[in-house]
This record gives sequence, structure tokens and C-alpha cells, in this order.
Amino acid sequence: MKKIRFAPLNITLEVPAGTTILEAAREAGLSIESPCNGAGVCGKCKLPAGQIAPIGALLIKKSKAAPAEQDYILACQACLQDDLIVSLAQVERDGSLKILSTGKSFVYDFDPAVKKCYHPESDTTTVFLDGKRVAEEQGSTQNNNQGIVIDIGTTTLVASLIDLNTGEEIASESALNPQAVHAQDVLSRIHLAAEEGGLRLLYREIIKEINRLIEIITARSAVDAQKIYEIVFSGNTCMIHLATNADPASLGKYPYRAKISGGSYDSAAGHKIKIAPAGVVYLPPIISSYIGPDITSGVLAAQLHVLAGTTLFVDIGTNGEMVISRDGRLVAASTAAGPAFEGMNIEFGMRAANGAVEVFDIAENGEIKIRTIGDCKTVGVCGSGLLDIVGELVAHKVILKSGKFADPENNSLNENLAGRLKKNGKKPVFYISDDVYITQKDIRQVQLAKGAIRTGIEFLMNSLQITAADVDRVQIAGSFGYHLRAKSLINIGLLPPEFADKIEFVGNTSKTGGQAFLLNRSHKTEMKRLTERVEVIELTDYENFDKVFVRFLNF
Repeated sequence: MKKIRFAPLNITLEVPAGTTILEAAREAGLSIESPCNGAGVCGKCKLPAGQIAPIGALLIKKSKAAPAEQDYILACQACLQDDLIVSLAQVERDGSLKILSTGKSFVYDFDPAVKKCYHPESDTTTVFLDGKRVAEEQGSTQNNNQGIVIDIGTTTLVASLIDLNTGEEIASESALNPQAVHAQDVLSRIHLAAEEGGLRLLYREIIKEINRLIEIITARSAVDAQKIYEIVFSGNTCMIHLATNADPASLGKYPYRAKISGGSYDSAAGHKIKIAPAGVVYLPPIISSYIGPDITSGVLAAQLHVLAGTTLFVDIGTNGEMVISRDGRLVAASTAAGPAFEGMNIEFGMRAANGAVEVFDIAENGEIKIRTIGDCKTVGVCGSGLLDIVGELVAHKVILKSGKFADPENNSLNENLAGRLKKNGKKPVFYISDDVYITQKDIRQVQLAKGAIRTGIEFLMNSLQITAADVDRVQIAGSFGYHLRAKSLINIGLLPPEFADKIEFVGNTSKTGGQAFLLNRSHKTEMKRLTERVEVIELTDYENFDKVFVRFLNF
């Protein structure tokens, strides 16, 4: 057995020789990001060699993603051969994660499923769920009635404590989805769940974090969690499967069917969620295998089904889920955008945390203006910053229509911008700051992601036989989408230019729609019926899909 100590937390444990730093950190309950789950292909678990002592205590395995710099190692490929000290100071940036918890909503009456009735003669309060008695509480507690909404994103979680008598949000807390440490995107989690113990791991991680968030928001508000009777889970189809211990394997193979359909209650105690023993978890209706309850909640929050005219609703993330509505008719589609929009598979990509570029502007004279999260030194690029950078470089012809970097010796290129185009080895890169740059490969990742979403939008419009000019409004949903800028989306061609003055960023509608489900039970019946009539189109079923996709790869 070998000892490994993690500083500055002063956590020491003994592990067998050959254990990787990543495995040891997980055993210690510490987070080192590894979207590829230790396969050695993503390069996100790299640690400076200066944070490891003695470096000779490690056996370094070869890896496709081994950093070019000699002073870095990958935690998933570094095996202990002797006692070791590792400093994890650099991963503490997750504590500054920027997560959106607000979004568009609408006015509705309060009619929650959970109601309480006080009986003075016995000094007890009866708790009802959809009119059925489920519990008795001592004393008068009818004015003490709360519920919880959990927005379960692929990357983040948001928990919201709601007063069921007033509709007021009492407290909110957000966190990183702990599953992202093991597998970054939906397909990676489906594959991990298929491995021995994989589903159990992902389920245990998410329930543990949900309970932690519940404990935080109830303690902060002096609310007894044991007297909460309903939680709403809002998230994409795969995340809802994993949060309810349902095997998502069928989502990853033809004909891509969901194992659960939503629009139903689960026992909270059955999932070891620490609320009232008689408490329930409500799962909003699922539209299809890749258009989940988060979109159902979004449709409800944005009232797409009752809006006059034509509205395009797009949730931009690792999955590009979108709905187009025209006078009550709804057509939906999804496309795999990949993790580039989350900063993954990008050389200096990172989550939306301190030091990440989130706004990037180029002035007419070529001067660059950067804003980082936390106004810190630039250490990387988050998804919204990446689109800003690529969009500005396209607009100033540093990136050509094909996606290639321009020739820095091109006389028409601004001198300041040309000076930032350099070679890293034999490959061209563009320096954002002295230490951070984007590569040709990064640009290709953006092209693939934006091409996928733009293709989905095109086919949705074709399904209604309309053009971009016929769309009245465009709603961009999600935490990632909220931090984007309209001009960046237009510059890179993710949205057509006809949308320029029609774009509205509607925020976390997965959460606000979940609140509507919690506060008015009629929405549950209404949306169950609605999801049954949403038309879902499978993009890959179209013969010309490949041609359209390739066309929209260009900027």
C-alpha cells in the first residue's frame, strides 16, 4: 500500500500501488475533472508537475491527450509507485462556477398538488396530495407548506425552495452536476451506465448531491425538510433516467426509446431523498428520447402552445433541443451539439468559473477587450466566451468562411490581429492573452456544434414550410444561452441574419417551468396532453441531412 496526501486539504489515504491520482482523489471524495472518465483522451485532468512531489513516485502511462508541455501530467494516467503529495489548488475554481437560476415565466393561479387542512379540535393538520390524504402533522402547519424544484442539467444543478401558499421562491442553490466528473456529455453517461456498477455510481452521485442541496436551502430558510411533500425534477431525458435509477441504455441505440415517459410521481423515500416519508418526486412529461422534461418545462414557461404567430425556442448546450410553434402547432427536434459549448474538447476550455473569458470584443483599430468571470487573470475560455471569440474573429476576417485561420502576412489583416496569429509547433493559433490561445481544432469543434444546431433549425422551419423571415421571435433558453450575445450567434452563422432583431434570452426555463408544475397541478394534465401531440422530427431520417449539415459548417 502507498500513501497519498492531498494538500492543502491535508487528506491522506492509503491505496494499492498502481492506483492513479484520479482514482485516489475520487476515493477521497475530491473532484478532479475527467470528462472521459479516465480514458486519457480529454486532457482535462492535467496537473502541473510542480504540484506533485516527488514526481519520481509516479509511473506515467502513454496517452493520446498527454499535454505537450513536459511540466504537466494527466491525473488519470499517473500511477502511484511510492508515497506522494499532490496539491489540488487549481481545481478549486469550481467553487466560483457561474450558474443561472432565473428564467422567463408567466402569470398563473396557485393550485398546488400539496394542500394542508388544520383541525382545531384535534390540533392536527392533514396533508393532501391531489386530494388524497397522505400524512398528519401535529399542530397548525397549513401556513408552513413548501415544495422544491430541482433543475438537473448535464453540467449543473439548481435547487429552488418554493412557498406553495404564495408562489415565492424562498431560497435557491446551485452546484456542479457530480456526474460530470465521471462523464461529460449525455452519450458518455449512457456508455458509463452500461458498465458494471456505472448506473449505480451515477445514481448515487446525483441523489447525494440533491440531498446536499436540499439540506442547504432548508437550513438557510429554517424549513423542516421532513415536512416537504413534493419535489419536481426538471432535466433532459437522460438526466431524469439517471436521477431515478432507470437504465438509459435504450436512449443510446436504435430506435432510441425512453424507458420512462414522465407525467407521473415517484416515491421520494424510494430514492432516499430526504424529505417527508410520504413525499413524492414529480417527473414532467417526456416528449421524446432526446427532448426531455426540461423542454416540456420550457414550453410551459414560455407558453409556446398559446402564442400567436411563429416562435422558435432553442436550448443551446451539449444537446441542441429546439421547438418551433406556429399558432399552437408544435414541432420539436434535437441534435448532438457536443461539449464544445461547455468549454470541453477545447485547448483552454473550462467551465464558467473565475478566470474564464466570457466576453471578447475587437475594436475597429484591432484592439482587443476581454472580460473574464470574476475579473481575474485569463486562465481559459468558457463556452459563451468561445463563441464570442470565434464570432469576432470571423467578423474581422481572422477566421475565413471555411474555418481556417487567415494568412498573418495578408496585408488586408489588421496589424494587431495578425501579430496574435502565431505557430505553436507547426500549428497556427490565435493568442487571446499571453498564455491562452485558440487552435484550429477548437474552431472545428465550434463549426461542428453550430452546424448541428443550425441544421436542426433549418429542418424545423422546413417542417412548417417557412423561411427565417417568417419567424416572429426567437427564444434562447438555458444557463449557457443566457450568457451569449446575439451578434456572436449571428456572426458564426448559428442563427440566420434574419433573426438579428428577434432574439430574446429567456434563461433557465427548465426551472421556472418546473415551478409552474409545482404551483398549479392543472399544468401537469395540460402538458401531458400537449406532449402527446408535439410532432417530433428525426433529422437523420432526411436524405439530404448530410448535405445541409456540411453546408452549415461554414461561417
